[in-house]
Amino acid sequence: MLHVDLIAPIATLLGRHAKQRPAQVAYWDSLRSVTYAELATRTASIAANLAKAGLREGDKVALYLPNGVDWIESCLAALRAGAVVVPISFDAAEGEISYRLSDAGCSLVITAAARKELIAKFCREAPIPPSVIFTGPDAANAGSTLTDLARGEATNPLDPDDIDRASFIIYTSGTTGRAKGVLLSLRGMLWIAAACWAPICELTEKDVVLSPLPLFHSYGLNLSVLGVLAVGASEHIMEKFSPQQVLDLLQTGKYSVLPGVPTMFHYLLHRAKEIGLERLGSIRLCISAGAILPAALNKAFEQRFKARLLDGYGITETSTMITMNWLHGARPMGSCGLPVPGLAVRIVDPSSLEDVPTGEEGELIVRGPNLMHGYYNKPAETASALRKGWYHTGDLAKSDASGYLTITGRIKELIIRGGQNIAPAEIEEVVVRHPQVTDCAVVGIRHATLGEVPCLFVVAKTNELDVASLMDHCKAYLSSYKIPEATHLVSEIPRTGSGKIMRFKLVEALGRA
Repeated sequence: MLHVDLIAPIATLLGRHAKQRPAQVAYWDSLRSVTYAELATRTASIAANLAKAGLREGDKVALYLPNGVDWIESCLAALRAGAVVVPISFDAAEGEISYRLSDAGCSLVITAAARKELIAKFCREAPIPPSVIFTGPDAANAGSTLTDLARGEATNPLDPDDIDRASFIIYTSGTTGRAKGVLLSLRGMLWIAAACWAPICELTEKDVVLSPLPLFHSYGLNLSVLGVLAVGASEHIMEKFSPQQVLDLLQTGKYSVLPGVPTMFHYLLHRAKEIGLERLGSIRLCISAGAILPAALNKAFEQRFKARLLDGYGITETSTMITMNWLHGARPMGSCGLPVPGLAVRIVDPSSLEDVPTGEEGELIVRGPNLMHGYYNKPAETASALRKGWYHTGDLAKSDASGYLTITGRIKELIIRGGQNIAPAEIEEVVVRHPQVTDCAVVGIRHATLGEVPCLFVVAKTNELDVASLMDHCKAYLSSYKIPEATHLVSEIPRTGSGKIMRFKLVEALGRA
């Protein structure tokens, strides 16, 4: 079951594929491609030249790049140099970038020439400014370039074989506020490929993946970078997600696997209905993770396209996946699947930490080889989350008699109305099925006598919403205490790169209003 051969140092994986499939394209984007033989050679040169320029083992390297082959090469080269990789969203706000660079103590930033002025500003303000390497078509005019490092003569790279050391600092999605840096090992990340992507999703060297996932996020990094590398597959990396572009590319018949987050599959289905499309080319499997996949969306997607859309549940602190639905056999719609083999999971009462009976809701806790080392420079938060070898997710879940898990919400997101618990996701699951609704989110707002009540935000398909009709729809499926007390029409729901709702931003917007 466990594909242990996939858990190896980066140099070992690259060397294996360079020997077995040297001419096979490993990754490509809209600008260029790289074969496995080229990837092995180029990352070796970059890694060795980085060390020659002063990068030391354990130094932090920020990847502030758009999705693309440059991102892949920079990441793998930094790992081969013994550095700790710190991915940063290319669309991050200035304050978010500054916080991550300073919090992690990055000594090197690899970025695109388009961000030269922004990085120069940070370097001027930093006590110890990092070195900067540029990539992309205009990089030569900006300073030191990744292309020069890849071409330059170099001795052998460090290629550390310790895959248990901290190799990544990945900042959490920040759904409740300021993000924390999660320390992850290469073993933990590749363990997901060995226990989930290869045996459960049957990802192999024969697959061609179309990935619109943001690579800075743990899901994209794990599957679209390391998972693809581990099995020796090929992948087309999209710089940004576009429903029409994804559908157009799939019609070429080149692709077999499409990973995404629930929001992406929602917009793919919506666009396909608009243009009358009912097939996804040669896709054998779509994978959803990053946020809760509504059962209605899962069912509608599979019925229209006759393609499997498998939902899984994972978080950054566990190197992504904790549960996954399997490619074969029946499954309960709305469930995020069975625990990944090798992981121990429990659903406990948050107060007593006693296991709850089957079918009852509790906090999901997990133990296994994929757990984080901790939060970078945050011992108190680490001690709170990691207790006696178990990671306390803060997510609420329940299990059926067959062991299938369903995520029902987050402890901190629970709305307690007059002593009764309300999970926002339960209301959202109902609201999004209304024919006028494109997207939605629910938050709790203060109430003088009830404590909290649910407040609904809706993105309408035509920017018009019949609230009375929507409330009647809710009353047909929800208990009276779960009916939203207020409804707001908005242009979009703020989400993280993984599709999680940033509820705190909606609460802040209410406060400003």
